[in-house]
Amino acid sequence: MSEDFFSKHNIKHIDYKDVELLKRFLDPHGRIMKRRRIGLSVAHQKALANAVKRARYMALLPFIVR
Repeated sequence: MSEDFFSKHNIKHIDYKDVELLKRFLDPHGRIMKRRRIGLSVAHQKALANAVKRARYMALLPFIVR
C-alpha cells in the first residue's frame, strides 16, 4: 500500500493553524474530500477533519464557500 501525503512528507501533527495545508484537502465548496479520493489513512483523515473543524471554529477557514 502506498504512503499517504502526511507520511510521505513526514508530518506528524496536523496543525489547524496551517490553513494552506488544510485547503489542499477541501473541495471548491469548502467540504473535506473523501478519504478514498485523497488517499489518506483513517488516522490521518480523522486528524485532518479535527484540524479543519478547529480552523473553522477559530474563523481561519470558512464553513461554506459560495
